[in-house]
Amino acid sequence: MKKYFTIGMAGHIDHGKTTLTKALTNVDTDRLKEEKERQISIELGFAPLFEDDHMHVSVVDVPGHERFIRQMIAGVAGIDLVVLVVAADEGVMPQTKEHLEILHFLGVRRGIVAISKADRVENDFLDLVREEILLELENSIFKNSPVVMVDSISRKGIDQLRATILNELAQLEPRDSTGPFRLPIDQVFTVKGQGTVVRGTVYEGRVNEDQTILVLPQNIEVRARQLQVHHSPAKTAFAGQRVAINLSGTAKEELERGNVLVSSKHFIVSNCMDVSLQMVGDLEHLVKQRMPIKCHIGTSEVMGRIVFFDRNEITEESGEILCQLRLEEEIVIKRGDRFILRRPSPQETIGGGWVIDPKGEKYRFGDKTIQELVKKREGKPDERVLAALQAAKGLTAADLLTRTSLSNEELVSVLQMESFICYYPEHYTHKSVITAVIEDIFDQLMVFHKKSPMRPGINKAEIVQSLQKSLPSQLIEYVLETGVEQGIWDRKGSIISKAEFQPHVPKSWSKRVEGMLEAIEKAGLSVEYLENYLAEAGIPSNIALELRYFLLNTKQIMALDEKFHLATSVFNKAVNKLKEHTGDTFEVGDAKEVLGLSRKYMIPFLELLDREKITVREDNRRRWVKKVL
Repeated sequence: MKKYFTIGMAGHIDHGKTTLTKALTNVDTDRLKEEKERQISIELGFAPLFEDDHMHVSVVDVPGHERFIRQMIAGVAGIDLVVLVVAADEGVMPQTKEHLEILHFLGVRRGIVAISKADRVENDFLDLVREEILLELENSIFKNSPVVMVDSISRKGIDQLRATILNELAQLEPRDSTGPFRLPIDQVFTVKGQGTVVRGTVYEGRVNEDQTILVLPQNIEVRARQLQVHHSPAKTAFAGQRVAINLSGTAKEELERGNVLVSSKHFIVSNCMDVSLQMVGDLEHLVKQRMPIKCHIGTSEVMGRIVFFDRNEITEESGEILCQLRLEEEIVIKRGDRFILRRPSPQETIGGGWVIDPKGEKYRFGDKTIQELVKKREGKPDERVLAALQAAKGLTAADLLTRTSLSNEELVSVLQMESFICYYPEHYTHKSVITAVIEDIFDQLMVFHKKSPMRPGINKAEIVQSLQKSLPSQLIEYVLETGVEQGIWDRKGSIISKAEFQPHVPKSWSKRVEGMLEAIEKAGLSVEYLENYLAEAGIPSNIALELRYFLLNTKQIMALDEKFHLATSVFNKAVNKLKEHTGDTFEVGDAKEVLGLSRKYMIPFLELLDREKITVREDNRRRWVKKVL
């Protein structure tokens, strides 16, 4: 299964992140006029780094200036690996340290150190520079990370850095593309003649062209009219991939950075969340109870207040603090989402952590509340089982015991809950997983029916093949049966279609097809080649074959052979006429005398009677065996 990753370029201003990105990708990510004039990155920049049959990698270049820290946080929130750029002639700087703290709080665990501008330092001093930089990074995620010396101008070390990036990514598991789709928006703009376009990194799931999705928290239903990945059209965008989506159903003015595109109504929208918080190592100012904060989560930046339940202020704290964030606006949140807290004035990062419960409530101050938050943090047994099933989709009871560290009694109790489903002996899943797979299959059917409205549906094997790399085969079978039982889709033999779907000729061709059928019917038994009627009706060759199958399947025409086709009404009249003027059996000559057909049409006509099991051939005669229509 192809892996999709987004990597980030982080570091102090003027340490060469944008130049390095261009050396790696041949793309200048500073596209704004102001960026060119000031020679600094202001907005997020994106570029494709690598793609083959197994992996697709994008780069996000984040601003290094402290005034644009919100853009930096929005950019790195969705990355899988970070390249920390440190200039050889300056070393670790204040913004480098703040970026390190942000990366730590956001849970980024994989990184590479790129020591840039290597040609500005004499070779004799490079080892010393390297040691000094690594000493500064001793207590960060980069402690044991690969280190590459690069110079973007001379291209020294560029190929080595690219190889190192790909090697590190090859060891990572990709994001989950099978669950519900979620994309936090980081850019909104309009394109002349196209309308509203948004960009972002797909956090989870996948989105298809023409799919109906939701904008949260506004709850606006929109359609993903077109997808582009690095300016190239795409039918689907997967978790870990950068994508631009042309939306219909909303205006640019209704959207902003921080809104989230989702495929499911099960995502939580909230403005109060219980969190596990960790403060930065060297707080410059006092953090007080209910003080104003800026909360950065995903691509959102929302004002709010911090609420403590076991203290009223913090001067220095290196451990975990269980507390609550009460925000001024609703945002889309999931348990486990990472966030950054910054002080509005004076501006500084004060901490970060992860969401314990996206739907916090009002609690009393005191130890009892802290104890309850500890329980929440650990996760209730059903929450732990749910998390395991959402990751693996389907697991045996034995696997669940291993993954959740629950006792057998606890697991049995959880699996008796209505939302947990036994889809195969001793194999379990959750209703949310079933819902997500049903949505996935339904989306496939919608796309297929729109693209091929004359075909009855998708072959079951195609659906199974699209899902089998991420789902157990028994679970796929269970979902397919569930969809039939719930009336979501129909299954006739191996063909699956939306329940209400009927094959039909596209409206754009219906009048031409009607005219063609009238011409075939008017010709009676002496028809021309079918391709002649198609050409006269102006029906293009790319749909001609599918149209022929559709007309045959819907019994509007009957095939004498590959070239000649009769209108079904003409065929039925001819059969009735022949039946009325012959006995129980007849010969070719009898049929020719009744119908007046030449041998060119007569023999194919009689063979069609045999294929339709209206007659059966016995030597030189045919016997009627089926009631005439």
